[in-house]
Amino acid sequence: MRTIKPLTVGPIVGHTDDNHARIWGRADFELTASGQPRRTFGVARIRKKTTGSYSSPCFFKMNPNFDMTGLVLFKELDADTQYIYQIGWFFSDKELNELRSSDGWDWHNADHGEFYTASSDSNLEREFIFGSCRYLLKLFGGSWFDNRGDKTFRSIIKQVDDGRSINKLLMVGDQIYADDLNFLSPDVQVDAYLSRYREAFSQPNIKKLMGRVSTYMTLDDHEIEDNWPSNADARDMMVKYPAAMHAYQVYQMSHSSVLSIGRNGNLEGTPDRFYYRFSDGCCDFFVTDSRTERDPVEKEMMSEEQLNELLDWLSDGSGKAKLIVTSVPFFPDTKKSNDDKWSAYRGHRDKIIDHIRTQQIRKVIFLSGDVHCSMSAELDISDRGEAPLKIYSIISSAFYWPYPHMKRKQFKLTGFVASESDEQAYTLGDVSEVYSGDNFSRVRVSNSALEVEVFERKGDFENRIRFEF
Repeated sequence: MRTIKPLTVGPIVGHTDDNHARIWGRADFELTASGQPRRTFGVARIRKKTTGSYSSPCFFKMNPNFDMTGLVLFKELDADTQYIYQIGWFFSDKELNELRSSDGWDWHNADHGEFYTASSDSNLEREFIFGSCRYLLKLFGGSWFDNRGDKTFRSIIKQVDDGRSINKLLMVGDQIYADDLNFLSPDVQVDAYLSRYREAFSQPNIKKLMGRVSTYMTLDDHEIEDNWPSNADARDMMVKYPAAMHAYQVYQMSHSSVLSIGRNGNLEGTPDRFYYRFSDGCCDFFVTDSRTERDPVEKEMMSEEQLNELLDWLSDGSGKAKLIVTSVPFFPDTKKSNDDKWSAYRGHRDKIIDHIRTQQIRKVIFLSGDVHCSMSAELDISDRGEAPLKIYSIISSAFYWPYPHMKRKQFKLTGFVASESDEQAYTLGDVSEVYSGDNFSRVRVSNSALEVEVFERKGDFENRIRFEF
């Protein structure tokens, strides 16, 4: 009987559609007598929560090139169905294709979790949690932190346990702070970045939450350095950036939908971009890369390729709510000029708005974080004299930030949002209260309405706003 070991980081339930699920985990690292990494494999099995027995084990590689992490793909699942899984790892000198379920496996120490598959019913409302910016201070080769940041995720788990289930968890930037207030021992080497992710994702409540809710991530600047790439030099591009992005791919992108499922039913390819899409019920999501493709000199927030894909996706005629994840706020703008936000990239913002207006696309919602406070707002983008056409912005931040948060007075929350050529191009409508404290947002989307609730870190309710489509 072979004993299955518990994961050292994870599990993370990643992208889940209506008939597949991806689950990620990390094993331990050990050298052979000859100084080579020991061959290591992951193993996982699954069953419906209400009926049936576990499937035969699925085996997959845990790769030392990717910090001993691996990913299992479960196939042929039923839509909108709850599943239970077990996952762990083991050492073996065999090849992957030589492993057999009949070898005998002891699952007692394996990690476990549960999740729902996505729904293919475009009329079904969806509810998700999202937020950003979880600070974990690391100084001089060690870690200084307490459990206050992890309490945010404990509050989310309590809501789920109390019957307020969620379909997705979105983490929209600054999952780590590799630059430690910009000047204190910033990370440069890949080992340092990987170590930060291990610490950030191993705390008990975030581990439990990501192991039971389909989780989607994107980066902002602090996964690399503050306001990236505005202050980057040639050495940063050659050393810091590759190290940061390797760690980002291992811990955030690998379990997303970036890798496609090939004709053989397996994940294939190597990521050449960091934006992706997914759908669930009445919602279509486009998770942008609004950080690594931006050009501060040309004032382009993303590549032409990504922008065109975003515009095509917006006008694909699905009829669903279109939710665009962008790590920095699309609107409202700050009163003080800020070169890091969409207000400094008005040309690209105008192109997106013009496309929505020309195509008369409704139910467009922007999700963002970054600014260490939370609010929701609507914007009328119609031409003057035309019937209103509104888009919506939800900002949720920070999961945990132990320093002063931004305040309502720092934002333009009445009047207009400027285009590249007109300071009064778009008209602000209803704007929620601004919550300046550690928090998370719960969002409910149907074909007729959008509702946003903000909860502070310990779970106390703060405010709610509802928009009718």
